[in-house]
Amino acid sequence: MTLEAGPKTVTTTDAQGTVGTVGTVEAPRRGRWIDVWDPEDATFWAGKGRAIARRNLWPSIFAEFLGFSVWQLWSIVVVSMPKAGFSYDTNQLFWLVALPSLVGATLRLPYTFAVPRFGGRNWTVFSALLLLIPTVGLAYFMTRPDTPFWLMALVAATAGVGGGNFASSMTNISFFYPEKEKGFALGINAAGGNLGVAVVQLVVPIVIVAGAGLSLNRAGLMWLPLVVLAAFWAWKVMANLSVANSSFRTSIAAAKRPHTWVISFLYIGTFGSFIGFGAAFPLLIKTTFPDVTPAHFAFLGALVGSVARPFGGKLSDRVGGAWITVCSFVVMGLGILAAIVSLKSGSFAAFLISFLVLFVASGAANGSTYRMIPAVFRLTTPGDLGRARREAAACIGIASAVGAYGGFLVPRGFAMSTSHFGSLIPALYVFCGFYVLCLAVTYFCYLRKGGPLSQERV
Repeated sequence: MTLEAGPKTVTTTDAQGTVGTVGTVEAPRRGRWIDVWDPEDATFWAGKGRAIARRNLWPSIFAEFLGFSVWQLWSIVVVSMPKAGFSYDTNQLFWLVALPSLVGATLRLPYTFAVPRFGGRNWTVFSALLLLIPTVGLAYFMTRPDTPFWLMALVAATAGVGGGNFASSMTNISFFYPEKEKGFALGINAAGGNLGVAVVQLVVPIVIVAGAGLSLNRAGLMWLPLVVLAAFWAWKVMANLSVANSSFRTSIAAAKRPHTWVISFLYIGTFGSFIGFGAAFPLLIKTTFPDVTPAHFAFLGALVGSVARPFGGKLSDRVGGAWITVCSFVVMGLGILAAIVSLKSGSFAAFLISFLVLFVASGAANGSTYRMIPAVFRLTTPGDLGRARREAAACIGIASAVGAYGGFLVPRGFAMSTSHFGSLIPALYVFCGFYVLCLAVTYFCYLRKGGPLSQERV
């Protein structure tokens, strides 16, 4: 390694004698850093790049899985709070569901900046350990039914740190994989995290009723050893990439791109729907069909949506993300209309099937929308692949933050619809209209004949 005076240019030589220049840094950094990384080099990728990328992918998935699990803990805990002696009304319960999403969405942008600032491995360890705060807080306050609502809302808000994990994880993994495999890699990374919503809604109800009585504090305690394990695994096997160097300036550049905001808008409709419906689904079942036990069915929505996500990314690698996104919005609109019909007929079976269709379509669209990002930035930044990658990574962080606000808007939309109209149906009509708008935007920007990107496979 050679260093020049001033802001130091680092030249590194790997075990095979390959020399690479890594931009400028103030000094050599301690820790597990990889300074030469080019996944687009087929020889490098086949020789050792793919193996290293996978070694970083799996701990990232596990940490993100726990982040989502903690983020959505309140979606299932609130269902049992009245039985545990808490006297909050339905509107307050929806607030407890929505607040973690609000905080999580807000944290996603700084979490994106944390990867180039501190390193993907280092930030994964730290952000995993932060999950101890909301889990311990929930475990403590779930034993105190006299807790005032404002304090319980504050405790629920701390679960938002789990939502921030997604942005840093996706930004980090995006640097490890070549363009041709990025859709599937990002899809499976995100799916592992999304699966946390399904697991928490399936497992927590079982844990809190195990043995005698109802013990809501176990909903927090059960995650403590897993959080420690995630931090240790990331520390043990992950690495930091010097090329993961998108900066605040890069994010500003990405924010000036119209496509960043188009994709962010679409991501409200895709991921915002997934996380919003996932958070609200248990309480929707409880309030709309009182005779149905939410724990028996609520997890299915997030489960099928999570499984669909990597397939959305994989299909997008083949036919283009824009087409998959458009088709997904069509199916989501039909799912909403079917849910309205089921509510009017009072059929829980039809209601459940309608929402499962909605979850599958939104999950696939999550993968396809993310797959569009590197393609759009590559095509709109000809001849500068490095800049395109950096700005695409910044766009991922911005879009993930904007889209996550859907996790707040959807539950609050249902709460307002129920409070003002006594029914979920008005909110569902609004969501359906929004999907039609998203479909039109996707088609106009990326698929219409004569459009700037219509001849490319975005």
